[in-house]
Amino acid sequence: MSSGGTDPDLADAEPGGGAGAAEWRRLPALMLLVGPATALLKLAPALIVLLLFGAGRGDAVQVWIAAGLAVVAVAAGVVRWRTTRYRITPERVQLHSGLLQRQRRSVPRDRIRTVDLTAPLLHRLVGLSVVKVGSGQSGKESGLDLDAVTTAEAERLRRELLARPASRPVPYPPAGPSPQAVPDSPAGPDSPDRPGSPGGPAGTAGWDDVTGPADPGPGEELDRLDWDSLRYAPLTAGSLAAVGAVAGAGWNLLHEAGVDPRTLPGAAAVTGELAGAPIWASVLAGGVALLLLMVAGSIALFVERWWGFRLTREPDGTLRVRRGLLTHRSLSVSEQRLRGVTVGEPLLVRALGRGAQAGALTVGLAGSESEKAHGGALGPPVRRAHAHHIAAVAARAGEGLTSGPLTPHPPAARTRRLVRAVVPALVFPAAAAVLAAAGGPLWPVAAAGLLVLTAVPLGLDRYRALGHRLDAQYLVARQGSLLRTTAALRRDGVIGWRVRQTVFQRRAGLVTLEATTAAGSGAVRILDLAAGDAVALMAEVTPEAVGGVSACGGSRTGSG
Repeated sequence: MSSGGTDPDLADAEPGGGAGAAEWRRLPALMLLVGPATALLKLAPALIVLLLFGAGRGDAVQVWIAAGLAVVAVAAGVVRWRTTRYRITPERVQLHSGLLQRQRRSVPRDRIRTVDLTAPLLHRLVGLSVVKVGSGQSGKESGLDLDAVTTAEAERLRRELLARPASRPVPYPPAGPSPQAVPDSPAGPDSPDRPGSPGGPAGTAGWDDVTGPADPGPGEELDRLDWDSLRYAPLTAGSLAAVGAVAGAGWNLLHEAGVDPRTLPGAAAVTGELAGAPIWASVLAGGVALLLLMVAGSIALFVERWWGFRLTREPDGTLRVRRGLLTHRSLSVSEQRLRGVTVGEPLLVRALGRGAQAGALTVGLAGSESEKAHGGALGPPVRRAHAHHIAAVAARAGEGLTSGPLTPHPPAARTRRLVRAVVPALVFPAAAAVLAAAGGPLWPVAAAGLLVLTAVPLGLDRYRALGHRLDAQYLVARQGSLLRTTAALRRDGVIGWRVRQTVFQRRAGLVTLEATTAAGSGAVRILDLAAGDAVALMAEVTPEAVGGVSACGGSRTGSG
């Protein structure tokens, strides 16, 4: 661990904290540099505005405010380093921090689900990394952050915290197109005897009784960044929203500083040219400029986010995603907690680029940083066939896991999809007609009519997306048009069922079936399934739970 000794003030703060217990450690002394520097960078926009406009107007108060903020940031960094302690015991990860408000965080090691390593630019320059320990819970008790330890120590902690001392070797099935699943113990998929469960071994990493988990060596590379994926950057809504958020933050900063954007260099010339041009030309020029700005910004965000991306299967039984240009990020999740995979196809990515993005359905990602940011993504958007391939490789399944044929849903589902798409769109022609009758323009009526015509292919596309399949190991379901998602959930990952039926579904003989699971968002939905098929599907996956309900009728869902 990082250098440091036992803290006499905290040695007895926890049971077993006396002699012979794990020592409390300080953060590395380099945090005396990184902590204040990071705080100053966050305050940099405000400090620059205060210094430039305060000095330019002869206002010394703003200059002194900027200097005071800088001093406070440095002092806060020093206090934080002085008051922060952590230790790793065989049972817990403990973190104590704070001066005026003392905080004591403790995460049981058998509750640890994810270990993220993050290295912002300043941390990388001095060889430090942030270790984010996730317990799979939401809210403030989701885990703790060690900000920061040396990079070598962070890597060692990642292996140690994700591993469990094994009393006997438990081989993980080798990679291959159709491996046999690791059998569950009689107590269930999360029992202590199951590999990777709380109290059980997480993988095949070696263990040394003195030094902890042995270095397992390099992992098997499953995927790496292909710059062909750059074409999908402007097609993802997340990137465009991020660019808009950055632009909005810059505008608010100028407004709070009392700066008129029209006084910026070059703004007067541009305004003069647009003022003398026709309205349509000004609107067109503004739209093109905005589009170019958003495309350039989305490409820049894509490069920063996915630079150096690698997906590897580590010898210790984890899937590991590494990426990032300015900030290096690493997420490791035990394969024994993998309950399935997903392939997402946003509309623009699917229609214009024929792309998709693979993701993981993993127990314990709820509340973790990675889940909030990217929902367990296994890589950037790529060609659709490659995304399906990565999903199958990550799940150790055959190539057709998420791309194979699905059982279509009944014609009543098509009618329902059309009604749900067209009826809301009819509101706009009705409103436009009322406006025209009151003497308004007629073009809104034509525009609203085109919107209704667009709703018809949208409804048909939603129906074509519907489908499901049940095979020997996985329940596969697909739905959506604006965001088409194919989810493959392991049969032993289903922990229950929810059946929803609206009044209109009841008249059509349809239901929405949800297979609940501890992974991902908590359920895999199968929309507008025939009621009899839903009963048969539940009976085949969990016969002990459904019992004789399958005798109620309906066709039985088979393997294809």
